[in-house]
Amino acid sequence: MFPNMLDQYQISLTRMLESERYGEAKELLGFLLHCQGKEKHHYEEWKSLLEWLDMAFPEGDYAGAELRSEGSEEPTEEKIRRELLNPPMQDEAYLNQVMYIMQHHPMIDQQMLALERAVYLEAEQVSDDIRNWLQEDDSIHPMVQFKALQCLKKRGATGAVSLERMDEAVDLAIEDTPLSLEEFPRTVLRILERTERVAENDDPTLPHFARELWKESLQFLYGTSAYNWMLRDDEETTDCYAAALHLTLQLTVYGSANDDDNRDTYGITDSLRFRYEQACRTLRSVAMLLHAGDDEPPT
Repeated sequence: MFPNMLDQYQISLTRMLESERYGEAKELLGFLLHCQGKEKHHYEEWKSLLEWLDMAFPEGDYAGAELRSEGSEEPTEEKIRRELLNPPMQDEAYLNQVMYIMQHHPMIDQQMLALERAVYLEAEQVSDDIRNWLQEDDSIHPMVQFKALQCLKKRGATGAVSLERMDEAVDLAIEDTPLSLEEFPRTVLRILERTERVAENDDPTLPHFARELWKESLQFLYGTSAYNWMLRDDEETTDCYAAALHLTLQLTVYGSANDDDNRDTYGITDSLRFRYEQACRTLRSVAMLLHAGDDEPPT
């Protein structure tokens, strides 16, 4: 496994644990333990961590199945998550702490965790406070903005929110916000599927990282002109963005990529060259922001 790829997986794993996404963490650990590599101490750490998670959450399944408790419609993992994020006592001090961390904490991951807790806050004014914060503070990190939109949707809020994303003024309907990768439009998912099929031929570990990179890119770009371009239902758009995602993936993981080979693989003709390069610039800029923004204050 390449060092850059290992670093990215470690970052993803840390984020999952910090935000208490234990089922996803177990799934990633199971995947990593099946990869080939020479970092034996990492494998020992991953194995120990997976064993601990299996003991702490025995109902979970790192293969990704959503197990349901007997006689219940709700996934067991979701019940555990709700209990962790929703304390029995919600006094004013707790409410103020969650809202302060959400708006002012210098670490993006902590802001996003606070937004997950905010889903369960019982105070009625919370949704209005989050909506106003989104519309008035232009310095909010794009991923935190997206998480806030998801929070509002989970709280049952509806209506339009006007905000600035990636230097663009956008109007977004809260109720249309995807709550998972699978809820994004089919045209967007086809781009990922195209990349995964090709990337797997290069390296069987690449599709997993392609999915993580694409999911985070969508959180950055949702609602922008680049995102709206992805929604075009034509093969040329799919090819351009899939090729751009593959190139960005290779640059992120390996530190280099062969652009000519990449264009040939995805059938990027001269007539598509300009659209392809636009897509490359967009995704590379997102990848740079992701790399630069880990645990740093939003700018």
